[in-house]
Amino acid sequence: MSVAAPDIDANPVLSARDVVKHYGGVQALKGVDFDIYPGTVTTLFGENGAGKSTLMKILSGVEQPTAGQLILDGAPVVFTSTVDARDRGISIIHQELSLSPNMSVADNIFMGREILRFGQVDYREQARQAAALMTELEEDIDPATPVGELRVGQQQIVEIARALSARSRILIMDEPTSALSAAEIEVLFKVIHDLTERGVAIVYISHHLEEALEITDYAVVLRDGAMTANEVRAHIDLAWIVRHMVGDHYDLGSPPDGYDFGDTALAVEGLSVADATKADRLAVENLDLSVAAGEIVCIYGLMGAGRTELLETLAGNTAARTGTIRLAGAEISHRSIAQRIAAGLCLVPEDRQRDGLVQTLSVGRNLSLASIPEFIKRLFVSNNTERGLVDDGIRDVHVKTDGPDAAIGSLSGGNQQKVVIGKMLATRPNVILLDEPSRGIDIGAKAEVFKLLAERARQGVAVVYSTSEVSECLSIAHRIIVMSRGRIVAEFGPDTTQEAIMAASGESA
Repeated sequence: MSVAAPDIDANPVLSARDVVKHYGGVQALKGVDFDIYPGTVTTLFGENGAGKSTLMKILSGVEQPTAGQLILDGAPVVFTSTVDARDRGISIIHQELSLSPNMSVADNIFMGREILRFGQVDYREQARQAAALMTELEEDIDPATPVGELRVGQQQIVEIARALSARSRILIMDEPTSALSAAEIEVLFKVIHDLTERGVAIVYISHHLEEALEITDYAVVLRDGAMTANEVRAHIDLAWIVRHMVGDHYDLGSPPDGYDFGDTALAVEGLSVADATKADRLAVENLDLSVAAGEIVCIYGLMGAGRTELLETLAGNTAARTGTIRLAGAEISHRSIAQRIAAGLCLVPEDRQRDGLVQTLSVGRNLSLASIPEFIKRLFVSNNTERGLVDDGIRDVHVKTDGPDAAIGSLSGGNQQKVVIGKMLATRPNVILLDEPSRGIDIGAKAEVFKLLAERARQGVAVVYSTSEVSECLSIAHRIIVMSRGRIVAEFGPDTTQEAIMAASGESA
């Protein structure tokens, strides 16, 4: 498809011309033309599987194109590796974090580019520069802290700092804000503005469409491996993006109706949970909550509201300080994670890469992982039973894959998320908890996930999902609960407004 070039008064610093990429019989990119301009933010939109990450991997030296050409500063170029691309001034912040949890913040930032003095690593200088980067990003993180001790949002800041430390002239950001708080996003946008003022070219990929519109100068839309549209900021809006991504008919859904809720499936009374980062503070304080069978409850709150701590405690990942948790009337407060899953309660975690998937296993083995007891007979694995469960899971949650033996890493982010959800649904839960189920997935995949949850609610499953996206509250939830500083501060029905939800959370609309 031929798409006219936008009216930008500059020569591109890096271009892709008629780039094609094949993975076996799958054509991920279909003759894409793409330009990156100095001192501008080029925002790349598209559904999971549209080809965005593949294109960025080619531009940053991770992958080689099957056909086509890259042009840097007006001359053809071939990037043989990420180091080659980095040496030419191109850095990428990947959507899925690539940090070493057992290494310090400073060591992660300079990994592979260590600062040497007299042939030895200058750890003091690395710590000094790491501290300066943390100051620039307005984040109070000690450079000596092991990355594994940081929350996901802070790890994302470290990933961003690592890219900034390379002082690149082209910086590719793939979902850089997916785990950041509103305050951290604001700081990142200031940094992006400063970088473009210095002539740095930014390529920005985000599924948060409204957020991306705040900083974009030039937008490009990919669909099924081909460019469908590009335009300067003055000529685009949210409707333009959605129309070119998924067509004119896009809807996150509405609360499922036409049935009655069942008995109380989950009851929480007086629950308090200690804050893992501050011993004298409670992450969840004296919280009461009940959810009926077939009901969908959304928990909304800003970063630090206690949403994740609540769900992890309900699932058994974190011990409660006080309170009781009952599942269908039976107390499960002291049961293990496995015992709670067996009783009918499961959690889809926020960080699917770290906590939801095993990267060395196939799609099928990831889907069946939580249901192992079902197909082990007298110490032997029943392959037929497992394969039936896997085939049902792939069909039921609509995973787009070459088959159950495909590598989990070959799937798009949205399909990986569906595998995590499918894995937990295979345990036949009565209550399913989901922490930020749409994190890092596009609007099309998000709609599929919400449709899936609505279908399970109709079957009598109690669904509780948390989100920091206010628009997601007003989709399939029968009830919206707002948390702030570990407490429930407001409760709404599906007919409320975004402004009311944001005001209750202490966030300005």
